[in-house]
Amino acid sequence: MLCLSIISEPTIEYRGVHFREKKDHCTSGMELSKTGPGYATPLSAMKTSPREEIVYIPCIYRNTEIKKPDYLATVDVDPRSSTYSQVISRLSMPYVGDELHHSGWNACSSCYDDCCKKRNRLVLPSLYSSRIYLIDVETKPRSPTIAKVIEPEEVIGKTGLSNPHTTHCLGTGDIMISGLGDGNGNGKGGFILLRGQDNDFEVKGNWEAEGHQVQFGYDFWYQPFHNVMISTEWGAPKAFLKGFDPADVENGLYGHSLHVYDWEKHTLIQDIDLGPEGLIPLEIRFLHDPKAAEGMVGAALSSNIFRFFKTEDGAWAAEKIIDIPSKKVEGWALPDMPGLITDILISLDDKYLYFSNWLHGDIRQYDITNTSKPRLVGQIFLGGSITSDGNVKVTADSELSSQPEPLYMNGKKVEGGPQMIQLSLDGKRLYVSTSLYSAWDKQFYPDLIGNGSVMLQLDVDTEKGGLTLNKDFCVDFGNEPEGPVLAHEIRYPGGDCSSDIWMTHTAKL
Repeated sequence: MLCLSIISEPTIEYRGVHFREKKDHCTSGMELSKTGPGYATPLSAMKTSPREEIVYIPCIYRNTEIKKPDYLATVDVDPRSSTYSQVISRLSMPYVGDELHHSGWNACSSCYDDCCKKRNRLVLPSLYSSRIYLIDVETKPRSPTIAKVIEPEEVIGKTGLSNPHTTHCLGTGDIMISGLGDGNGNGKGGFILLRGQDNDFEVKGNWEAEGHQVQFGYDFWYQPFHNVMISTEWGAPKAFLKGFDPADVENGLYGHSLHVYDWEKHTLIQDIDLGPEGLIPLEIRFLHDPKAAEGMVGAALSSNIFRFFKTEDGAWAAEKIIDIPSKKVEGWALPDMPGLITDILISLDDKYLYFSNWLHGDIRQYDITNTSKPRLVGQIFLGGSITSDGNVKVTADSELSSQPEPLYMNGKKVEGGPQMIQLSLDGKRLYVSTSLYSAWDKQFYPDLIGNGSVMLQLDVDTEKGGLTLNKDFCVDFGNEPEGPVLAHEIRYPGGDCSSDIWMTHTAKL
């Protein structure tokens, strides 16, 4: 394959960052391509991307009564289509009990400068089995197939890591996946590196330098302009895989820190302890601005949002900027119910922060124009544990004067609470699923196991803020051919704001 790059001026400018306006050509036979995958800038993605037509979402049977393999569902989200709001294909995995969870891409906007890279494989790790699937989404995007399976023996044998979670493609074309365990149930935070060249996807080994693993792993985001990568913590697999036990928090089996790495050297350079206000920091997002030296992280158990940022002396720090108060309750496992922030994302223009409170049942939208002082501009309840028809009685609530009403779609009650969220590239539609992780679903929302999860869509006011439920869209995973299933994370074939990372042309590390 021959890749020719011709750089033409002027450059594209975004927030003071200059991107090369290229006319690149990658040749393989008669095949020509001007650029690599994704978009030149976050704003070009927001302004020029076509509307999403399909999404991919993993569906999980583990911890349900149905002993079938998990599968990847393709959902039609095009309102012009006759199959709108329906599952149009199901790709079953070859094994039972994988626990598909999060996914990512083999290439994204970090490879935009490389015309020889294509976004043609969805990387689908299994949280429980540690198996990694590579899904061909290029040949038949509406009906993908399995291109390769990486067995857990190879993953653990070459890296010492298990329980893979977050996937990010790198500007080099390789793929990096966070690992959460050591193969024996103990916590071990490190990073699995897959070779991306020629769709090889061999396990190369560890990304982090020897001796620079941490106690717990989970999510991560890199920012090459500042030569940094920051990761978060869930806990030890032997704790979270079986369900949530508060005693495990007291026993130190869950995390409360951020880990800062030197991006060039792959070495751990700083730990940021968030303390009791930052228990179980999960999803982390830098601002999309490729020169940004700040971002947001959600602490699930403490139900707080922290802003992390680079200080004047070059170190990194964090400050709490949003605090979701717990509710005093009766008829629940504990007398205080946290919101449990389980997913966050930032719009491509860095204007809005969104996050879900899985237990309380609401999704919130904040204006983060001033990142130190977010302003709540949108909120909507989509189920949750405190609905007025449930067994939980709220006895003290600093935010609500009454318990929210249950949500019904197509005559059926929505079980669970809003969990994974995904924003359309133009920022106008927010997709929501209601399953967190099968063992926790079974523990906190037992009816979700028997009735299946749903996928919903919210319309977003991108000018003033505001969230409105689209009552014409509901994918009911309780009506699947093999029985009710738990649907989790949502991905668009063209990339999205929680998987694509943008870099300046001077920071291609």
